[in-house]
Amino acid sequence: MALHQREAGGGKEEKSAMYGDSSEPGPRHGSVPPWREQLTVRGLLVSIAVGTMYSVIVMKLNLTTGLNPTLNVSAALISFVMLRGWTQALARLGVAVRPLTRQENTVVQTCAVACYSIGAAGGFGSYLLGLNKKTYEMAGVDMEGNVGHKEPRIGWMIGFLLTVSFVGILALVPLRKVLVIDYKLTYPSGTATAVLINGFHAPQGDEVAKMQVSGFTKYFAISFFWSFFQWFYSGGDKCGFSQFPTFGLRAWKQTFFFDFNLTYVGAGMICPHLINLSLLLGSVLSWGLMWPLIGGLKGKWYPADLPESSMKSLQGYKAFICIALILGDGIYNFAKIIVSTTMNLLDKSKLKNTKKEEDILPLDELHRNEVFMRDGLPNWLACSGYLALSVVAIITIPLMFPELKWYYAVIAYLLAPALGFSNAYGAGLTDINMAYNYGKVALLILAATAGKESGVVAGLIGCGMVKNLTSISADLMQDFKTGHLTLSSPRSMLIAQIIGTAMGCIISPLTFFVFYNAFDIGNQDGPWKAPYALIYRNIAILGVEGFSALPMHCLQLCYGFFGFALVANVMRDFLPRKYGKWIPLPMAMGFPFLVGGSFAIDMCVGSLIVYIWRKIDRTKAGHMVPAVASGFICGDGLWIFPASLLALAKITPPMCMAFGSTH
Repeated sequence: MALHQREAGGGKEEKSAMYGDSSEPGPRHGSVPPWREQLTVRGLLVSIAVGTMYSVIVMKLNLTTGLNPTLNVSAALISFVMLRGWTQALARLGVAVRPLTRQENTVVQTCAVACYSIGAAGGFGSYLLGLNKKTYEMAGVDMEGNVGHKEPRIGWMIGFLLTVSFVGILALVPLRKVLVIDYKLTYPSGTATAVLINGFHAPQGDEVAKMQVSGFTKYFAISFFWSFFQWFYSGGDKCGFSQFPTFGLRAWKQTFFFDFNLTYVGAGMICPHLINLSLLLGSVLSWGLMWPLIGGLKGKWYPADLPESSMKSLQGYKAFICIALILGDGIYNFAKIIVSTTMNLLDKSKLKNTKKEEDILPLDELHRNEVFMRDGLPNWLACSGYLALSVVAIITIPLMFPELKWYYAVIAYLLAPALGFSNAYGAGLTDINMAYNYGKVALLILAATAGKESGVVAGLIGCGMVKNLTSISADLMQDFKTGHLTLSSPRSMLIAQIIGTAMGCIISPLTFFVFYNAFDIGNQDGPWKAPYALIYRNIAILGVEGFSALPMHCLQLCYGFFGFALVANVMRDFLPRKYGKWIPLPMAMGFPFLVGGSFAIDMCVGSLIVYIWRKIDRTKAGHMVPAVASGFICGDGLWIFPASLLALAKITPPMCMAFGSTH
């Protein structure tokens, strides 16, 4: 699940920065290096390092809360830091090096993002993990429609990802000019990344770049060594700083405490305040009010002899109410994106018939368009490649998963270009990658169609095919927008995307198995809950069984929260902005219903840091927040790797710091 940053009023500021003559390379700023020079060996090595680091971070986020903030800007910053460090180190040794260009920076960022995006789109914390035996048992072995499981293995996971991931790259290549140039879609994350890269390589931006590099390095070190320090005190269940009862033991039992997790503090600094406050509101509503009240009705609403982890017990209310919020928000936004996409396409078509926009384009934009169209993949090659890869997937996937019939795969890939275009267009307008919603729609339809014996497995795999393709298509267009604004060759970016995707199909499964073998993944009472695995499997069961899967009175509560999600979205869109901007986001509210409230407190601490910093020095905060947030996320994320190796080697922390009542 991805939540993308959408700052109010950011578009105009970004546009002015983007098109400013001093920071934008135009015809008068020298020639653009040919596409082969934008792909370098050092760039590939940096891409592997950044992609691996962020794969670890994304995997941790997938397997703890399922929340993934947009990390494109952060990846561009880390790529610049590493490339600049490389060139400066060699220069000091007297070795002649090729100057670092914004095009090389963009290509490295594209490759790294493609690599770690497989960790998010690949379903390691959702549809693929939903196939394993532990999730099958948590969903309830007594549920009639809960049939079929498949244990994770490196071989079939890599094979599945290699089969489905490359199709999404080629699906929309012929439409890149339409989306980026003709329709002038903003792609806010791609634009923000381009602004950052252009700023790094602009003469007057040198001091800002130095400040950001210094800030990132400082807070990366702080985050890494703080995580290392915390490890010594976590030698047992519910031990260490991560279990510090900040607001008292009673609040701690209801998951309300600050757990000193700098990954989520950094994520909170990147995400808008509204997302973080919505998370906190969802935590208070669920763990502060609803679960204690429903828990008190044990023996009335559900059998008293059932464990709370049973889907027929309290866990069922947590899972299905969370699903109701997510589906309500997703269906509304899905319909909204489809309507807005259709209306915008009609408007653009009318505009195209009334005037030629090329006649009024400034010189710099004409130059960008010319560079963007110069080195592309021929459309016939893209279409042939899509057809060939689709045929391979249609043959291979039913062999891996007999529950998914070949004709389901044919239908998926016939619809895929239209779904990918719709998602990429919507992401260009709103910065929201709706791939998870397209996946959930496919999940419900396939689960209901395939029946009780094979519906869950067929639904989960079909969901993965659609989600993977639509997600990668939108991510590629975000990167193409960045390349358009930094005068990077589409051919070099496409090659970087292919290389990064291939790396991700290998690195992400290997990273997942380090976590899977080192930690208790899927344990709903521990930190590694992997909540979306259970959510996706329960959506599949809901598709197979219908409402008979729900515990007593859960259906009425689900109706209420589904309706709340629709009403909240309508109010956000139709109330005056001064009121609508305060309406919480149902999707964000739904996360804590299953996961707990501690990570929401971490995210709000990140928001508080940004709020205070902007009050003290808004200009410096604007430059430094991405660098500090990236340092927090990368430092803590990098520590996960040695922590996993220690766990695999059966080396445990020497101490347990725990807290208990004096009574």
